[in-house]
Amino acid sequence: MNTPSQHHVHAMPFGATVHDGGVAFALWAPSQDIVHLEHRPMGGEHASHAMARDADGWHRLDLAGATHGDGYRFQLPDGTAVPDPASRFNPGDVHGPSVVTDPCRYAWRDGAWRGRPWEEAVVYELHVGAFTAEGTFDAARERLVELAELGVTAVELMPLADFPGKRNWGYDGVLQFAPDASYGTPDELKALVDAAHGLGLMVLLDVVYNHFGPEGNYLHGYCPEFFNPAHRTPWGSAINFDGPGARTVRDFFVHNALYWVEEFRFDGLRMDAIHAVRDSSHPHIVQEIREALSAGPGRERHVHLVLENDANQASMLARDGHGLPVAGTAQWNDDLHHAVHVLATGERDGYYADYADDPVCRLACALAEGFIYQGQPSVFRNGERRGEPSTRLPPQAFVSFLQTHDQVGNRAFGERIHALGDPVRLRAAMACLLLSPHVPMLFMGDEFAASTPFLYFCDFGPELAEAVSKGRRSEFGGFAGFADEAARARIPDPNAESTFLASKLNWRERGARKHFEQFSEVQQLLALRRRLIVPRLAGSAGAGIFLCENGTLRVHWDLGSGRLHMLAHFGEAPSEPVAATPGTGVYSHGAHAEGATLRLDSGAVHVTLEDAHGA
Repeated sequence: MNTPSQHHVHAMPFGATVHDGGVAFALWAPSQDIVHLEHRPMGGEHASHAMARDADGWHRLDLAGATHGDGYRFQLPDGTAVPDPASRFNPGDVHGPSVVTDPCRYAWRDGAWRGRPWEEAVVYELHVGAFTAEGTFDAARERLVELAELGVTAVELMPLADFPGKRNWGYDGVLQFAPDASYGTPDELKALVDAAHGLGLMVLLDVVYNHFGPEGNYLHGYCPEFFNPAHRTPWGSAINFDGPGARTVRDFFVHNALYWVEEFRFDGLRMDAIHAVRDSSHPHIVQEIREALSAGPGRERHVHLVLENDANQASMLARDGHGLPVAGTAQWNDDLHHAVHVLATGERDGYYADYADDPVCRLACALAEGFIYQGQPSVFRNGERRGEPSTRLPPQAFVSFLQTHDQVGNRAFGERIHALGDPVRLRAAMACLLLSPHVPMLFMGDEFAASTPFLYFCDFGPELAEAVSKGRRSEFGGFAGFADEAARARIPDPNAESTFLASKLNWRERGARKHFEQFSEVQQLLALRRRLIVPRLAGSAGAGIFLCENGTLRVHWDLGSGRLHMLAHFGEAPSEPVAATPGTGVYSHGAHAEGATLRLDSGAVHVTLEDAHGA
């Protein structure tokens, strides 16, 4: 809900709500007969206040005189003091007290901002801590101009929910409403989003609704109703989206989604691993979140919902009769990445085995139809069928990329694809990605082929840290090169600060020749995309058509206005003459005209556009 003029606040039943006379505190804990509020005013002594419990398990207290900046915790009957699970700010980390936060103290400057249509999206995924040397919201804000000049239109922040310690990928968050204090204050995050909007940039936030992190989640101890033991996950009992008491739990996450979009003015969310969300309800929690966003902030501006879903459920991306998403706006397209990775590096271990057979043809399929696996059996999954048919979806339902934090960071040494793959094929793959009608995504540093790794890092307490370090090294025991203990010992320790520091981008190298060449190429491709392709994307519906033979792929897409044609050759030797594509040239590298045919060098890409009348 928006308050007048420049202030934005989301009203919710959880946590601490500032009002004219004080602060209203609310905690849902049905298993607890009594809960006390520990309150510490700024510069004052702490005091304990009994909260009133109602029949539905809510503990409430309206405390006159409490205000912004006060510290507070909830004290359980056994004496344990826990932070507010809906804390807006927890500067003392996940075990410390929460801080009352008045969202109306920030004055927004983006009053005219209405977002951007999804077909304009060029996404840039970044980790706030590793994006800059300082690793803060303020430092990231200073770099936004460069991203806008590159041609990026949407910045996607890896998860910010408060996590244990000073560094983490973000997927171990336990306080879903509190941006981690290691990056800065809530107002500094708002200033980042505000500045992005001033530059025409959307900002998306990665959220994790499938589990809580292993350290600092007190809900298991005092609110077992938050979890459903009928569903088991790698993290224990699943979050309770469909069992007794699920309505309040569902509300917690629906409000969380609305909170980030309304109070912090994010332009959408990326929902992590929804295949790991256990929910047999109708509607599914993802659809309920979509409906809440559409009925709320989506009435005034463009709000997008991007999914990660290893199950390739095309039904989660379906459009209604008006072409609007029923649930997800788009999904991260791992299939395209995996095909490119095999094609560029030759690696076929693990899940890459599913893409080892003719990766050029598999890339062509991914470009044309989005998913490669649309119900076919998976070799990696011992014949289990994966996916649903995706040919009825528009190309913009797929966020495609050459790498992400996952694909880089889950390698033992965090190598980026540019350190592993054939540069000729990677250049071609980048052109195919950026000039396709998919929504392209760059992982931070892709634009200049950053040499720095992106490793898995965290900062757990001593006992858990040792277990994570051993587990990280043992999981690579079955991979080539890591059979002996000495080899595994070389894998960087996730808890070491040096592992985190090694993962920070080195912005100085962008000026070096080979890095600047990559930067210039990406910038030029994005300029072509913005000028020639994006204006034709609105109204696109359905899959493209693809052919592949002898290392050459050919894809055609019917756009909302006109037809886009792409030829690319990934063979080791130049191609035999192939029929030229019709239309006006958009981009051509390594393609040589010979009458009505083209001869393609290895790594050649040739893209043309026909207008709506075929000219």
